[in-house]
Amino acid sequence: MTDTFDHRQVRRAFSRAAHGYDNAAALQREVASRLMEQLDYLDDPALDRAPPQVIADIGAGPGHASVAMQKRWPKAHVLALDLALPMLHEARSNAGGWRPSFLPGVARRPDAVCADARALPLRDASVDILFSNLCLQWVEDLPAVFAGFRRVLKPDGLLLVSTFGHDTLHELRGAFAEADSAPHVSPFVSIAQFGDALIAAGFRNPVLDRDEFVMGHDDLPALMRELRTLGATNAMTDRRRSLTGRARFTRAAQAYEPWRRDGRLPATWEVIYAHAWGPQPGQPIRVGGIDEVHVPASAIRVRKRT
Repeated sequence: MTDTFDHRQVRRAFSRAAHGYDNAAALQREVASRLMEQLDYLDDPALDRAPPQVIADIGAGPGHASVAMQKRWPKAHVLALDLALPMLHEARSNAGGWRPSFLPGVARRPDAVCADARALPLRDASVDILFSNLCLQWVEDLPAVFAGFRRVLKPDGLLLVSTFGHDTLHELRGAFAEADSAPHVSPFVSIAQFGDALIAAGFRNPVLDRDEFVMGHDDLPALMRELRTLGATNAMTDRRRSLTGRARFTRAAQAYEPWRRDGRLPATWEVIYAHAWGPQPGQPIRVGGIDEVHVPASAIRVRKRT
């Protein structure tokens, strides 16, 4: 099976974009802010929940959410994980530098971990809150990734994630489809597919929501420059490896023009939000359409013969 995405290209694109990312990431910050509003639920005294001890921010980028959660829960161990090391360098700068958390009188800082969301280097049942903002659109096998998220999340731990949905950049996709047959825009999941993957992984009580943002641009080159600044370039495995070419780009720009409104070219971003809870040990996980139950060996009673 061939991967939909070239993950080396994803890493390269976000590594190149790291230094200027914040200048173009207004939408990403807004989505993160809306996602983090759901953390207020954990502070409800009626829940009688202990403060989180370990928080993992998957696809942390420049680390703003990691820093905000560290400030919210100063005693927590916050892990900022990202595939692109230069992004973690930016996160280090935004956090005021990483400092050893064991020094007396020194405030905790998030710990940077260069890691892939598809293979988290974390212990089983070690995370109280797993947060991921606009990272999962670069993953083709959501059930497998959610299975990994479930593995590291504690029972009753909180999963809080967002991703781009199916309608994202549909104008751009349609315009380039008029220019040639090569894929230029990544495929995005529907909200139903996203919810199905959460349920298949065994998460409890998933709740999904969606927003639609429409951003205006002067022309197609301006939109493409913004996407490059964000690292959101074409990373599909079967992408065209040569330059698009002036003639094809011109045809795409002409095909985009009928979308123009009030002097601006619109670019739609559909955002899917989800929160869910880690299941108790022994709850089933769906693999290939079959429910499998994984039980720790330590929980299996052994009858001794005498």
